[in-house]
Amino acid sequence: MTTLQIPATILAQSQPQGGGLSGILMIVAMIAIFYFFMIRPQSKKQKEIKKAREALTKGDRVVTAGGIYGKIRSINEGDNTFMVEIAPDVQIKVGRDSIYPAGTETPKEEKK
Repeated sequence: MTTLQIPATILAQSQPQGGGLSGILMIVAMIAIFYFFMIRPQSKKQKEIKKAREALTKGDRVVTAGGIYGKIRSINEGDNTFMVEIAPDVQIKVGRDSIYPAGTETPKEEKK
């Protein structure tokens, strides 16, 4: 046998690879896992946050995306913003998308 015949005989002896269906099923299973464990819970959480933002009213305690706690003083539906009082006579204008309900508990001061 020559050196050119050896690779040809190895290729001739190898069996064709099956499993086309099992490969497709594996990909479908991976997509389903991603959907049920990552995409679906995230969309549920986003819907809950959106519902909580729509329920915010004047006087509610909130926290901004930057971590600033305050109380809603006014709501401007025209440009979807809130005026949030963060200290006595100190108000900031915050977009609706960057505010979260803070619950009923006020932020605690650290002890020194």
